[in-house]
Amino acid sequence: IIDLSKTVKELKKALKFLQDTAAQGNEILFVGTTKQAQESVGEAAVRCGSPYVKERWLGGMLTNYDTIQKSIGRLKEIERMKSEKILDVLSKKERARLEKTRLRLEKSLCGVKDMDGLPAVLFIIDPMVEMTAVMEAKKMYIPIVAVCDTNSNPDLIDYPIPGNDDAVRSIKLFCGYVADAILEGKAMAEKAGADKTKDSEGPVSTGAPITEETFMNAPSVGESKVEKSAEVPASKEELPA
Repeated sequence: IIDLSKTVKELKKALKFLQDTAAQGNEILFVGTTKQAQESVGEAAVRCGSPYVKERWLGGMLTNYDTIQKSIGRLKEIERMKSEKILDVLSKKERARLEKTRLRLEKSLCGVKDMDGLPAVLFIIDPMVEMTAVMEAKKMYIPIVAVCDTNSNPDLIDYPIPGNDDAVRSIKLFCGYVADAILEGKAMAEKAGADKTKDSEGPVSTGAPITEETFMNAPSVGESKVEKSAEVPASKEELPA
C-alpha cells in the first residue's frame, strides 16, 4: 500500500531539488524505457528541453560516455551527409548501409544527441527495470530522482517518490510535474541573468497545487503492484513547499 501523504511530501522535495538543479543551468536526464512510460517520458522531456532515454538503455551511457559521444558523432555525420545530399552520389548499397546505421543510432540516441556532457541528475521511471542506469549513476555520483513502486529499493535512490510506476496516468502525472519544475528553474535562471542578481529560493510552481486530492483524482498513482487499492488519508490540506 502506498501512503499518498508520503507521495506528496517526497514529490515536493524532489521537485524543489530538480528546480534548483535546472536553475543552476544543469541538465536532468529522463529515463523510462517501459512501454507504458516511453510516450510520457519523451513528451515531458521535449517540453522542458531535457535529454531523455525512452528506448533501450545503452550500457556505458554514463560510465563510458566517450564511446557514446563517438556514436553520437557518427549519427550527426550521417545526418549531415543526408541533408547535404552527399548520400545521393554514393552507390545504392552504400546508401542503404548508412541509412540502416542512421536508423539504428537514431533509435537509441535521439534523445541524448544534443546532451552536453554527463547529466547532473537522472529522473527515472521504474528503477527496478532501469537498474543498469541506476548503478551507472551511483558509480558516477550522479543523484537520482525516481518514482518507486512497492517492489523498488528506495535505498538506491537519492530522492525516491512513492508511486505506481506501471500505470500510464500515474507516469504522465509525475513526468508533467517534473517538466514543470525544470521549466520553472530555467525561468528563474533567466530572470536572475536578466536582473544580474540572484533571486532568493521560491516555492515550486507546477501550474496546480500538489495535494493528496491531486492523486485521489488519479487513483492509479497510489496503486501498487501488490494491492490495487490504498487507504487515502482524510486530510486534503496542501503540504508546505
